[in-house]
Amino acid sequence: MLRAYAKYLKQIGFALSQGAIEAALGMHPRIARMLVALFKLRFDPAARDPQAERSQVNAIEQALDRVSNLSEDRVLRQLLALIQATVRTNYWRTGVGHSGAAGARRSFASFKFVSAEVPGLPEPKPLYEIFVYSPRFEGIHLRGGKVARGGLRWSDRPEDFRTEVLGLVKAQMVKNTVIVPVGSKGGFVLKKAPPASDRDAYLKEGIACYQDYLRGLLDLTDNLAGTLVVPPPQVVRHDDDDPYLVVAADKGTATFSDHANAVSKEYGHWLGDAFASGGSVGYDHKAMGITARGAWESVKRFFREKGRDIQSSEFTVVGIGDMSGDVFGNGMLLSPHIRLLAAFDHRHIFIDPNPDVAASFAERERLFKLPRSSWADYDTSLISDGGGVWARSEKSIPVSPQARAVLGIAAERLAPTELLSAILKAPVDLLYNGGIGTYVKASSESHTEVGDRANDGLRINGRDLRCQVVGEGGNLGFTQRGRIEAALGGVSINTDAIDNSAGVDTSDHEVNIKILLGLAVAEGEITEKQRNTVLAQMTDDVAALVLRDNYFQTQALSVTHRLGVRLLDQEARFMRFLEKAGRLNRAIEFLPTDDEIAERAARGIGLTTPERAVLLAYCKMWLFDEILASDLPEDPWIGSALARYFPAQLREKFGTHIPRHPLKREIVATHVLNSMVNRVGTTFTHRIADMTGAKPAQVVRAYLATREVMGHVALWQLIEALDNKVSDSVQSEMLIEEGWLTARATAWFLRYKRLSEPMEQTFKRFTPAVDALREKLADEAAASPKAIAWIAAGVPAPLALRVASAEGLYAALDIAEVAESAHRSVVEVAEVHARVAARLGLARLRQQIEALTADSYWQSLARGALGDDLFGLQRSITHEVLSGGEGGATQMLAAWEANNALGLERAQRLLTELGDAKAADLAMLSVALRELRNLA
Repeated sequence: MLRAYAKYLKQIGFALSQGAIEAALGMHPRIARMLVALFKLRFDPAARDPQAERSQVNAIEQALDRVSNLSEDRVLRQLLALIQATVRTNYWRTGVGHSGAAGARRSFASFKFVSAEVPGLPEPKPLYEIFVYSPRFEGIHLRGGKVARGGLRWSDRPEDFRTEVLGLVKAQMVKNTVIVPVGSKGGFVLKKAPPASDRDAYLKEGIACYQDYLRGLLDLTDNLAGTLVVPPPQVVRHDDDDPYLVVAADKGTATFSDHANAVSKEYGHWLGDAFASGGSVGYDHKAMGITARGAWESVKRFFREKGRDIQSSEFTVVGIGDMSGDVFGNGMLLSPHIRLLAAFDHRHIFIDPNPDVAASFAERERLFKLPRSSWADYDTSLISDGGGVWARSEKSIPVSPQARAVLGIAAERLAPTELLSAILKAPVDLLYNGGIGTYVKASSESHTEVGDRANDGLRINGRDLRCQVVGEGGNLGFTQRGRIEAALGGVSINTDAIDNSAGVDTSDHEVNIKILLGLAVAEGEITEKQRNTVLAQMTDDVAALVLRDNYFQTQALSVTHRLGVRLLDQEARFMRFLEKAGRLNRAIEFLPTDDEIAERAARGIGLTTPERAVLLAYCKMWLFDEILASDLPEDPWIGSALARYFPAQLREKFGTHIPRHPLKREIVATHVLNSMVNRVGTTFTHRIADMTGAKPAQVVRAYLATREVMGHVALWQLIEALDNKVSDSVQSEMLIEEGWLTARATAWFLRYKRLSEPMEQTFKRFTPAVDALREKLADEAAASPKAIAWIAAGVPAPLALRVASAEGLYAALDIAEVAESAHRSVVEVAEVHARVAARLGLARLRQQIEALTADSYWQSLARGALGDDLFGLQRSITHEVLSGGEGGATQMLAAWEANNALGLERAQRLLTELGDAKAADLAMLSVALRELRNLA
């Protein structure tokens, strides 16, 4: 036990060596025995004694006070803290799986820690971690939350595999915002492996240790029998129920899913073969090409932003990977117009300076289908003059004039690493990463900081990139600072978490579908064989659902990128909020400080897309917790999102089982927050909550009411249907225009407290007013400069007019309220509402308010408050007119004017004076609104 803890200390970067730990225990055998006794009192099922445990801790602390050597004291106190931070161990487990049968103890020991309670643990700290120790292997599993999933890798870093996994789980937490569980990652290393040259023996040992590593995890995991939680036998638990454990393939374990599911079966784990997605009965990611297809959504959008359709016109590419790989191989077949000039993997370098597009595509397709192919299998007769394939083991490689031209270099001969650097720096349209390794860092980073020694010789800096677009199909190809440096230099780049999230999203759907179908199997509705058939039939539907997430996440980043520096103040405020809540450490995520933000604002530079990608993820993680902590998932209408998460076939055939899904609340929360944040951006919820005092879950409810009442979904679909038909900038302009309406209407619903009634009732109350006003605004919208410009750019006239009327459509909410309270028709109220605005010249006043400077948060609040006051006054005056007269709108308005002649004259005079001013300021507009209040 003490040896295992010592090995764990090494992995968390404890300052003292293994020798120092051993020496400290050797010098204080009595304290060592006391630590062992404490462990037994805490975890031995037959000897557990909480009161004696507390007494033992006191005794150890008193003994430690007498230790004079500072290093020895530090070691012993750290071991005490580790035992106290441990909440479960399998130290007393016997029997196969969860049987608990009598027999020998395990040949491996596993310890579950509450990570926040482990002193000196490197940031970021996960929620839980399990360390598995054995003479044959060691492994770690880090989890960001109770419902978490992520891949387990066969690591080749015995000295610091936890550091490797920590970097991965940090990226996974960000990536997993599109799926139900938060992120987790794990890794194991072999300690007595046969030589790698003996491939079969080496693989056999790897699989055996991988399965024992999983047994170490499942030993500490609760099970479910229906809805009843079943704790593991012979395990004392110092934490709450914790039955959710799902794993996935990663580096070195890509073919291990069936081995993992065999262990799941051995333990009778409630998830069955949903424990490890992607096995023989699951979705084959390579056959689906799903990870590459998800990354391609990012690539296509970046080129759309530049006015190019890469599915119909040629573009140049350099890449990392080979055609036998899932991500690279599938990626290089996603457009028939790829001109692949150069690529490399760990074995070969491929260069084709002037490729025949059709012939090279066909050859790549052949290699993709050829098992275990490499660039050495490429038909060199198809390579253009000056190209070829070289082994990376060559001492130097000749660079032809043609290759020098496309790579933008002058050297006639280069060492392989130098040539690889040149390929990374090539002046091409796209750099596509489908490989393993970190190839781009920031100029401010050292190679040591990157932690990928194998590529130190060829790695380049982000500022040296000359490509237009980067597609990150592979993980960790860039450091985050490298991405930011590249983006500041004008390169279009997201993050790997954005680009390659489709794989984990697919696994998530597979797991949650298997859980759902497991209910039908358990009740005898279908057999397991029939379940497998249904799974296969839904492959294309699952892919479509997953790719929608990729499309909309990149859309959110694209639109906010166009808003640029205008969002900077809001983003800074949101970051400060997350920091105060203990949810964000800017230094760890490489987000700019307040001083750096002020400097960027002065230079007119906003956050880069890689930075916004991180903030987008943190927004979703925060909102996920807020929704789960509320009653929002229980709302019948909002809960309908649960069904929309699943493919149509599943909804039709197994719809009755969906409401019983064990993760229904998490699925609803994830689906709702993704559909919202991808539409309105990162700062929307916090800004509206800050402005109105509403809770985040209430903002979500108000947003959903706005979305349905305003008919946004159909409108968004019409705009998205214009991909590659009109410019991306025009599409973004329309989405931004509609976004202002979304924000104002969401705030309106929160202020007027119309969210306590059932959602369907809210829709019924307000939608008729929106439809009536939209029709009324059509003529006015036709004269709008925006509509005219959009139509000229190729937008269908009905769509252009509809978006151009968004600003005026906000009034429909007030009109509906007045119509109900005054017992008048919506049409009649809309007429009076418009005439009041015309009579008082409110349109001009509104324009002056909108023209106010709003560079800061407070200026924005002040401008918004004036705008809201003006709408409120128009609403009140409209109600006043309707309440005090009879006849048509003209007669009622005339009667009101007669009753308010003096106040109207004074207000009219002030408004005329205001209209003559060159530029109205906040003070002038505030006085004008005060004068108008006398009329309400």
